Amino acid sequence: MIGAAWNLLLGGAWVVLTGDFSGLNLLAGLVFGYLVLALIQPQVPALAGYAQRLPRLVRFIGFFLKELVMANLKVAFDIVTPPWYMKPGVIAMPLQARSEFEIAFVANLISLTPGTLSLDVSDDRRVLYIHAMFLDDEAALRRNLAEMERRALELFH
Repeated sequence: MIGAAWNLLLGGAWVVLTGDFSGLNLLAGLVFGYLVLALIQPQVPALAGYAQRLPRLVRFIGFFLKELVMANLKVAFDIVTPPWYMKPGVIAMPLQARSEFEIAFVANLISLTPGTLSLDVSDDRRVLYIHAMFLDDEAALRRNLAEMERRALELFH
């Protein structure tokens, strides 16, 4: 979080010093600020791991967009074709997420993906109950959801 604040300050300083208050110039300032912070990261303990977060975020966004498109296509195909292929059901997925924020983030990612909906979290916060529209291959669904959770948690650790 400290790295992001410093990056915003450096980006803002870039905009003020160049005198160009456009969005593109702010983006350039943020990129230059990121590069500066990545260079000084070994000398400043508070910045530990900051430079590695952006590539993880970009990879996660690409992964999630791919999952989102695939789920949309699967649901759309099921709606358009006359015989419905859906086999709805509820599964209990063990969670690796521990904090309230991580659990909420994972649950919302699952709910954003068409064909799945987070229903509830167990009282001990170790199990997430999920309604799935396509439960024909439960093992594959569990693997996909566990992979989504693993990648989401990588963003915070």
